[in-house]
Amino acid sequence: VTVPTELGPYGTVDTKRRAGLGGGKKVNYMTQEEDWDRDLLLDPAWEKQQRKTFTAWCNSHLRKAGTQIENIEEDFRNGLKLMLLLEVISGERLPKPDKGKMRFHKIANVNKALDYISSKGVKLVSIGAEEIVDGNLKMTLGMIWTIILRFAIQDISVEETSAKEGLLLWCQRKTAPYRNVNVQNFHISWKDGLALCALIHRHRPDLIDYSKLRKDDPIGNLNTAFEVAEKYLDIPKMLDAEDIVNTPKPDEKAIMTYVSCFYHAFAGAEQAETAANRICKVLAVNQENERLMEEYEKLASELLEWIRRTIPWLENRVAEQTMRAMQQKLEDFRDYRRIHKPPRVQEKCQLEINFNTLQTKLRLSNRPAFMPSEGKMVSDIANAWKGLEQVEKGYEEWLLTEIRRLERLDHLAEKFKQKCSLHESWTTGKEHLLSQKDYETASLMEIRALMRKHEAFESDLAAHQDRVEQIAAIAQELNELDYHDAASVNTRCQGICDQWDNLGTLTQKRRDALERVEKLWETIDQLYLEFAKRAAPFNNWMDGAMEDLQDMFIVHSIEEIQSLITAHDQYKATLPEADKERIAIMGIQNEITKIAQTYGIKLVGVNPYTVLSPQDITNKWEAVKQLVPHRDQMLQEEVARQQANERLRRSFAAQANIIGPWIQTKMEEIGHVSVDITGSLEEQMNNLKQYEQNIINYKSNIDKLEGDHQLIQEALVFDNKHTNYTMEHIRVGWEQLLTTIARTINEVENQILTRDAKGISQEQLNEFRASFNHFDRKRNGMMDPDDFRACLISMGYDLGEVEFARIMTLVDPNNTGVVTFQAFIDFMTRETAETDTAEQVMASFKILASDKSYITVEELRRELPPEQAEYCICRMTKYSGPDASPGALDYISFSSALYGESDL
Repeated sequence: VTVPTELGPYGTVDTKRRAGLGGGKKVNYMTQEEDWDRDLLLDPAWEKQQRKTFTAWCNSHLRKAGTQIENIEEDFRNGLKLMLLLEVISGERLPKPDKGKMRFHKIANVNKALDYISSKGVKLVSIGAEEIVDGNLKMTLGMIWTIILRFAIQDISVEETSAKEGLLLWCQRKTAPYRNVNVQNFHISWKDGLALCALIHRHRPDLIDYSKLRKDDPIGNLNTAFEVAEKYLDIPKMLDAEDIVNTPKPDEKAIMTYVSCFYHAFAGAEQAETAANRICKVLAVNQENERLMEEYEKLASELLEWIRRTIPWLENRVAEQTMRAMQQKLEDFRDYRRIHKPPRVQEKCQLEINFNTLQTKLRLSNRPAFMPSEGKMVSDIANAWKGLEQVEKGYEEWLLTEIRRLERLDHLAEKFKQKCSLHESWTTGKEHLLSQKDYETASLMEIRALMRKHEAFESDLAAHQDRVEQIAAIAQELNELDYHDAASVNTRCQGICDQWDNLGTLTQKRRDALERVEKLWETIDQLYLEFAKRAAPFNNWMDGAMEDLQDMFIVHSIEEIQSLITAHDQYKATLPEADKERIAIMGIQNEITKIAQTYGIKLVGVNPYTVLSPQDITNKWEAVKQLVPHRDQMLQEEVARQQANERLRRSFAAQANIIGPWIQTKMEEIGHVSVDITGSLEEQMNNLKQYEQNIINYKSNIDKLEGDHQLIQEALVFDNKHTNYTMEHIRVGWEQLLTTIARTINEVENQILTRDAKGISQEQLNEFRASFNHFDRKRNGMMDPDDFRACLISMGYDLGEVEFARIMTLVDPNNTGVVTFQAFIDFMTRETAETDTAEQVMASFKILASDKSYITVEELRRELPPEQAEYCICRMTKYSGPDASPGALDYISFSSALYGESDL
């Protein structure tokens, strides 16, 4: 028996023992040295208080056997009532007493009682049966005090203290809220009676109105406490108020004996309070878990619904017909990436964190794992998110492709219209001209002129063949690129082709007609003919030159514009030769004029062989010379634009080549921190928080890169040879970095939560981490089943195939084929820690139900806080046993459901 406190003048014990600090020592309730000296030193007032208190205490127990004592030193002399007292307070049977009345019979009975006391671990010193039989008051009081200590005070335990210290702590806790009460000992702290009244009021406020008590009325306070305790609590009056008040220091043993009766009287209430606290704790955990489950379901539903609504929008590949509309689509997509998607990325990350935290709390509270609704698992959300990103990537590529296509279409459509306008301008009136029969009434000269004119027209017609073929080729390409106004293009192209065929037919018919009459004419004006033949090709060359100088172009690099500038320079190099041809042609016209003037020929009308006049050639030549510097200006402007685009490419590449490796480096550093075992989990958490803050601070670089990327897209720059990183690479890497740091912090938080809840030391966690890292051969934060088996064997587990299969179902419930570090930690903590069980909760409910197999609504509301009481009432089923009463609730099935598969 261990009694961790000083016990007074009848014996001493080890005063250093506390719960959890090692084994106690056998109690010596009296020692040889103190035997009679202490008897002589016992204060008469204390002796009087002890005699009254111990007598009342003994009678409180003897009443249960239908007897009592009047004189404590006389009535125990034969040992019969002493043995009866021990049987009542211990609930055990003592040896049969001797019935004789001789002295040796009495000594034998007292020795049986003392032997029983010794059998309970109490070593009695200097207390012999002879002293008790002889009626020695001091020895008798010492013996009774030893019995009180052993059976009334020793087993009192409050928190980590017991016996006297435990009883004192209990009194201090219970009276702490009351004014004028300061319990520091078992003597003077009780003289004013307020401490006793406070104890009664704390447990039974209906018995005493504490507000009406006065500190200056100690006798009234003490008598009030004595009377209420005797009348309502079945605690006999063991003390006299006057003795306590008038004694400078009341007897400590008498006070302790009387106060211990209050402790035992209220022990049932304490037990009920403890049971209620356990139930409240279990229910609070369950309520919090249910809240987290509902929050997860809500977040998962909202995120999946957003993904479901977003994917059809990204899958819509219906192209717009104009560049403006497609650019608006691109701007909408940018808003989606910058504004709408980032909050959803955070929600997805938070959802995974909440799920991991919930599963950890469920494991720590010995609850079954949380299984979300069908289609709302973390893996389901991850798959949906992966599908979203795949569609998203394809959507952006499609947008850029469509914009390039529409740009090409606009260019081709404008080129088609320009060439068609030139051709239609040229063919205007040609069919009418070819249909004329002017040669029937023409003179010989006129016929010759008509013949030569027709030959010139044929030459011109052949020169325009390339333009018609170009128009047809452009129309075909517009059709292949799905131009939105292809119908009008086809109609116009078909009209030009039909007209061209008709021109060919009419031309051939007119030539046949002229050849039939050509032999009738002999005189040909060679100079006019020569002018027409040389002027027509030169005119066609100038038409082609003007067309080329006005031709629209589209380039995407410095090299392409330099190629156009080189071609333009080559063209300008041919201008001197063309000017020579122009001078030669004009020389022919000058020769005609000279001959006419020389020979007096009157020139009437225009050259009969061509519609071109010298003025036409001059005007068109001037127009060509004016277009050349305009073309130079356009090319230089395009050079400047391409140089600006190149600067944008280099600026973007310079940033991307820094940001990309930075993200990869941070990912590797986070991985190193998560497997580091040199510091505590809190140090790991601090390091990870610093990494997280650094990453958040780095966000401005990503935003600046996004701004440069937008400028590049607005400039329609689609390639960049200066870097291998695209904005999509940077975005994906950034999102993975944010998710990795958040998931790693959550894993460390869960490890801290596991460590604190399971009582695992930092050294144990480091040992677990070292073992995991040793067998994580791929260094990917996971172990294969074979590596996991080897790890367990190295830690002393004796594994068979069946046992290992059972363990694998615990650490890999989804059958992924790998064991994560968190699953490894959970398994090791389950092997070394204890949690609440269904049986413990059932036992707590049974205490509240006064050992019944059911509990009533009234008992729940009386013993539990309102919120937990209503929670139980709503979820408990009706009790249907043979001893059921109206309103009976089944707490057994309810407790089982808390730890099993249920809807709770």
